[in-house]
Amino acid sequence: MNKPIHVAIAILYQKNKFLMQLRDNIPGILYPGYWGLFGGHIEPGETPEVAVKREILEEIGYNLPPVVEFGCYPDERVVRHVFHAPLLVELNQLVLNEGWDMGLLTPEDIHQGNCYSQNAGEVRPLGNVHQRIMLDFIDKK
Repeated sequence: MNKPIHVAIAILYQKNKFLMQLRDNIPGILYPGYWGLFGGHIEPGETPEVAVKREILEEIGYNLPPVVEFGCYPDERVVRHVFHAPLLVELNQLVLNEGWDMGLLTPEDIHQGNCYSQNAGEVRPLGNVHQRIMLDFIDKK
């Protein structure tokens, strides 16, 4: 039995919308072609908070303001450390360095479990675990 990997991901919000990443549509990654949260692997010796700041900077060129821990979502493959912070810049000021697309999803999109992607040219689904995290977050707000 492999040890689960630890990742740090961020819920970034702006005016009741949430920034999500459309993951690359490549086999072999978790949730290929699905909407998910930005973030990634925690490197050895890193705290989840340091990891989430590094990953967000690498993935979209955004310097996170202070983050707040939201919760931890473990399963057999991945332990997700979830943080949240406001998105204080316009979408066009972000640079997508990883993923197929990004967008500001509404609570309605998240409840429906899918959202249209300009880059994909079609409606794409949300990853199950990412949808659950987002619904938990929306319910607690």
